[in-house]
Amino acid sequence: MDSVQALLASRLTRDNYDKLMAIDSPKMHAFAANAIELTNPATVFVLTDAQEELDYIRELAQQPGGGEHPLAMEGHTYHFDGVNDQGRDKEVTKYLLPEGMVLGESLNSMGKPEGIAEIRSLLKDSMVGRQMLICFWCLGPTDSDFSISCIQITDSAYVAHSESILYRPGYEQFKKVGRNGEFFQFLHSQGELENDVSKNSDLKRIYIDLEDNTVFSVNTQYAGNTVGLKKLALRLAIQKADREGWLAEHMFVMGVQGPNKRVTYFTGAFPSACGKTSTAMIPGQTIIGDDIAYLRKRDGRMYCANVERGIFGIIQDVNPHDDPVIYEAITKPGEVIYGNVLIKDGKPYWMGMGSELPDEGVNYAGPWHKGKKNAAGAAIDPSHKNARYTVSIGALANRDPEADNPDGVPLGAIVYGGRDSDTLMPVEQAFDWSEGIIAKGATLESETTAATLGKEGVRTFCIMSNQDFVSIPLGRYIQNNLDFARGAAHPPAIFLVNYFLRDDKGKYLNEILDKTVWMLWAELRTNKDVDAITTPTGWIPRYADIARLFKERLDKTYTEADYVRAFTVRVPNLLAKFDRVEAIYKSKVPDTPQIVYDTFAAIRGRLNAAKEKYGEMISPFDL
Repeated sequence: MDSVQALLASRLTRDNYDKLMAIDSPKMHAFAANAIELTNPATVFVLTDAQEELDYIRELAQQPGGGEHPLAMEGHTYHFDGVNDQGRDKEVTKYLLPEGMVLGESLNSMGKPEGIAEIRSLLKDSMVGRQMLICFWCLGPTDSDFSISCIQITDSAYVAHSESILYRPGYEQFKKVGRNGEFFQFLHSQGELENDVSKNSDLKRIYIDLEDNTVFSVNTQYAGNTVGLKKLALRLAIQKADREGWLAEHMFVMGVQGPNKRVTYFTGAFPSACGKTSTAMIPGQTIIGDDIAYLRKRDGRMYCANVERGIFGIIQDVNPHDDPVIYEAITKPGEVIYGNVLIKDGKPYWMGMGSELPDEGVNYAGPWHKGKKNAAGAAIDPSHKNARYTVSIGALANRDPEADNPDGVPLGAIVYGGRDSDTLMPVEQAFDWSEGIIAKGATLESETTAATLGKEGVRTFCIMSNQDFVSIPLGRYIQNNLDFARGAAHPPAIFLVNYFLRDDKGKYLNEILDKTVWMLWAELRTNKDVDAITTPTGWIPRYADIARLFKERLDKTYTEADYVRAFTVRVPNLLAKFDRVEAIYKSKVPDTPQIVYDTFAAIRGRLNAAKEKYGEMISPFDL
């Protein structure tokens, strides 16, 4: 018996040792042994795909220190994160780069030896007195060319339980990796706890070792920092996709229902809190996934698959009117985890839920009452703006029947979207794949929200909604997307949507469910069922088509005045946007492909020509 097996045999019960050794992967065994030796847990539990073991994790999460507490509704629990642990923390999320690897200054990184030394010092003895959980999950459908096997090691039953909802069981799938096969590995510890939350938030670290497909996180509980298979694994997958010629994207996958029972599958990339989940959940449409997609090509056609099988969604403004499918799924008996909401008498409450909130209760900041303020004198909301729910897609009434198809689904269109108050129209189609990737995806900006730590309302560059997760040089990432259409007989149509356009008084020009019309129009355009108006930056809907969809699908009258306000070409704003984005590329992305600058120049030329002919603010009726 070698030293790794000897250590595992000495620290695991016979049953757990046998479960681990049933997977023939010396590299995985070494990772587990190293984690045990480093963190020094009292016991170790190895999770297989067995239902009784998944039940054990769910029950463990509700024990003292497990991170969850039961609610009155059957199957529902709640979880609180610390006051300084309410979102993805970009400042302390870093790539660990070996000597010679360069990602560019726009990506947060540090030297690997230094980072490994620091994170190991923070993880040292972090699980003393606790049970270590060794879990196996699968990214993508199992038994598929989309499948990526993963091992997650954590001392948080809440993290393990969340992953059991969000990901497909991966123990049996892991057995197919082989002795020398590739997999992703994650090590997490909550660190020292105080009142059941991570105490040392100043020592929070999330480090990503691209060379060894490993993620370390410590002194944090927020799922975006700890559920390794989510955005942390996306960074690893982007590297893998770069090597192998496919795409890993921050995208939903949904079925948009066209005429005569036609279904066109869309992916969509939106920064957090910009309507991505609610778009995937539009009433009458079907959902495959709401957050991360893998894209592959077969026989000249693109296919996509949902990486996950659950949703970790923002709950603010989820209500029966605006998000009826989600609301129904999370308010009926079943497995649901609420995060950082208000709790009163065993019931969860959140802002924008469509009913009256109590004046007191308990939330992530402790006992709460209306008007309560924090140490800085700012009012504490009843629920955090980034409060969350975790639920299985299987609980949703509109789950697409192809959700677990190992082949994925054929990709018909891609949608990019962000928060933009004054420039972009509600929906616009790119002229072709290249201009769609460059002028819709690679120029994406969004006004910041509570989903990440920092000031809200700041316009930030977010390339293809993947800025925080891209783990290769940005220029190469753009080129990979451009090249992906090579050999595709009919590349998907590309659209840009914007749900957040405001008038000069700050009022939104469209209601939440109006996105239904934008997506249905995009489906018709993808299938060449309707004509469109040509603008300097793309194709937009004709008034008659939009008005008809509003009446048929939402029973609303959409006036010509509504149309003009929303679909006016704002030439100065668009020129300023392309100037801003080009300046970022020139200063921070030295490997930007020349075609990006050429495309910007062509669009500027079209915008200036239109301005000469029609003026700075161009009505769609003039085009």
